[in-house]
Amino acid sequence: MRRFVSLATIVFVVLAVTLPVAADSARTNYNKGMDAEKRQDYERAFEYYQEAYRQKPKDLRYRTAYEHTKFLAGAAHVHRGQLLRDGGKLDEALAEFQKASTIDPSSFIAQQELRRTQDMINKATNPPQSVAPMPDSLRKRLAEAQGPVELSAISNVPITLKLTEDTKVIYETVGKLAGINVLFDPDYTSRKIRIELNGVTLEEALGIIALESKTFWRPVTPNTVFVATDNPAKRKELDQSVIKTFYLSNLSQATELQDVVNAVRTLLEVQRIQQLQSQNAIIVRGTPDQIALAQKLVDDLDKAKSEVVIDVVVMQVSRDKSRTLGITPPTSTSISLNNNINTTPTTNPQTGVTTTPTTSGTSTASGGINLNRIGNLNATDFTITIPGITASAIIGDSNTKIIQNPQIRALDGQKATLKIGDRVPVATGSFQPGIGGVGINPLVNTQFQYLDVGVNIDITPRVHAGREVSLKVSLDISSVTGNSNIGGISQPIIGQRKIEHEIRLKEGEVNLLGGMIEEDQTQSLSGLPILAQIPFLKYFFGQDVRDHRENELVFALIPHIVRGPDVNDSNQRLIDVGTANALQLRHISKVETVPAGQAAALAGAPGQAPPAANPARPTPSVAPVTGASFLFDPGAITAAKAQTFTVNILISGAQNVYSVPLQLNYDPSKLQLMNVSNGGFLSQDGQTVALVHREDETTGTLQITATRPPNSGGVSGQGSVVTLTFMAKASGQSPLTITRGGARDPSMQAITVNGAQAVVTIQ
Repeated sequence: MRRFVSLATIVFVVLAVTLPVAADSARTNYNKGMDAEKRQDYERAFEYYQEAYRQKPKDLRYRTAYEHTKFLAGAAHVHRGQLLRDGGKLDEALAEFQKASTIDPSSFIAQQELRRTQDMINKATNPPQSVAPMPDSLRKRLAEAQGPVELSAISNVPITLKLTEDTKVIYETVGKLAGINVLFDPDYTSRKIRIELNGVTLEEALGIIALESKTFWRPVTPNTVFVATDNPAKRKELDQSVIKTFYLSNLSQATELQDVVNAVRTLLEVQRIQQLQSQNAIIVRGTPDQIALAQKLVDDLDKAKSEVVIDVVVMQVSRDKSRTLGITPPTSTSISLNNNINTTPTTNPQTGVTTTPTTSGTSTASGGINLNRIGNLNATDFTITIPGITASAIIGDSNTKIIQNPQIRALDGQKATLKIGDRVPVATGSFQPGIGGVGINPLVNTQFQYLDVGVNIDITPRVHAGREVSLKVSLDISSVTGNSNIGGISQPIIGQRKIEHEIRLKEGEVNLLGGMIEEDQTQSLSGLPILAQIPFLKYFFGQDVRDHRENELVFALIPHIVRGPDVNDSNQRLIDVGTANALQLRHISKVETVPAGQAAALAGAPGQAPPAANPARPTPSVAPVTGASFLFDPGAITAAKAQTFTVNILISGAQNVYSVPLQLNYDPSKLQLMNVSNGGFLSQDGQTVALVHREDETTGTLQITATRPPNSGGVSGQGSVVTLTFMAKASGQSPLTITRGGARDPSMQAITVNGAQAVVTIQ
């Protein structure tokens, strides 16, 4: 029992000592946090409040302060990170955004800036080689769509072709050069046109031919196209039709869904579109290009609205000073008759007693006098009353501070309203109901309306680029200053200070909307005439009263963006969507690599031999010739920095050569390709040679295919296949290496050709 009592005593003593210490520590941290918050050091204030809240989690003061400064501290880190990122310090900015996300996980702006900065770091460290594929085929189709055609001063010639032929022959020639199949509609009517192609890709060539011949084409397989006459009936018959449901997750009003539907229907000319408001979804049916563009519009428009937190600070400071100094002398006297004026006292000489006789039946008012006594009046019959003298020396000085700091969170373009105060009834009218009779006053009913008196704030924010916010503000600070009797009804007198305007601020910028200063000065002097106006004597013969009142009202707005506009590069990308009559996407041409184990392949159909333009024509089988090789002329090049030079790629020992595909590698940091032109070997008999040229400037890979016209046979001997023009960019050495290459005969059988290498020295 004693042991239990001793243990309980120890526990009691420990609790009695530790609990006050813990409470005092929490209070100390809270006070430090308040001090840091007043100095606008929100990060330090958050740390102190967090520690106080951890020590006493049940205290609402500590929890409120902790939750309030959590947002402010996160916003401070976001703002610092934005400044660091603008200065090019991406790693330090990333650390600040991570701190902001850790402090306030609900901060959308911190997460957005974190992702954006991480993407910038990834792009800086790993430059993208090509457009990243999107998760589904439609997004991939959109990602491969190219923008408007841009002319370049440097001539790169992938395909060069000059023909005046039947359109079928032209289509088949381009198909033969690119290694694709060309199919024609049974109702297709061919006609002869003149076509001249210089520096175009495969899709560009097909598009130009379709424009000249008033036809259109669409892909059937990855290496087959179908050509038909361009008219609405054929397009409707041959165009593919797909269907897709788009779910929009960021809509808040029914009109927003209708806006998206109208945009898709109007811009893309989609007639088959259905909206489902219950699911916030739209179902679209159209061609693959229309659906791909609809996906882009949905991605562009279905964005979470920006959000803004606005700190509203209302500061009212009143100061009253009063001074009363001086002596108040008597300024008036009163004289009155004594009450005993109508009686004459008599004195008994023997006893010395004075008696006043009374008159029975006679009543005399106080201060009254009989007419026969007027002549006997003397000074003892009057009483003079003189007021007392008052000396005053009073001074008063009072300060009143009223600070209100409400916080408003609002969506972009949506009005937010905050009302703090009372609702005061105000009579607006009265009426008499139709009751009562003669001589009876009917009842009178008075109508009232309620006015919001206090702090009334209406703010409509609009978030702009560059972290700027426009605020349409209506601030109304009102109070009941008195009452007035109107028509027998006491009506309140409401004092009002109101501001209505629209401003544009930087995120985090403090703006004073207006300092309303009222100043009243009152001075009064009372006392004896003339004497009270003498400068020094006025304090002895008068009283000087002075009142000075100042009232200043200041409004301050501080916007903080908690969710910014999420606009990325794909939303701002320009897309070529065809003509007004035919909506279609133009796709970026792919660079295909030659599969391992094969000598070469035509670009656009790797590892596959394209069919002949005329399948019915028999082609002789020619055995591959060995011993052929590529050569560089010259084999060693010396060039100065910023100088251009040319190098020829020769073929030697080859026979019956119809096409020459090859792949060349160089150092892109040292060299820049300027031009590719025909070398003369394949055109030695006067035939026109088509060049297909595809380059990857990031890896320094150049693929070239030089091909003779269809049905023109092959050539033999030695000569220059192509001539390359480079510009020296930086000092050093760069090898020129033919990593893959070969030749093909008219039947498209492979001819083995040995590779070659040259060295370019840049001084």
